[in-house]
Amino acid sequence: MTKDPLFLIAAGACLVVLVILMIGIGGFAKGGDFNRKHANRIMRYRIIAQAIAVALILIFVIFSGRGG
Repeated sequence: MTKDPLFLIAAGACLVVLVILMIGIGGFAKGGDFNRKHANRIMRYRIIAQAIAVALILIFVIFSGRGG
């Protein structure tokens, strides 16, 4: 499974979501000017990345189910 390129892409997308989430949480915890300027945009990016990650996971599940 870990050698499947689609799995690696889906896992990478999940890591991207995690990084964006950590940046957003860090900005929220720090507060200040950065949070006021960028909080909504960062969370929008997280939602978009999360939707892409979920779609990739579903595609992986669909294609791996046919092979087994």
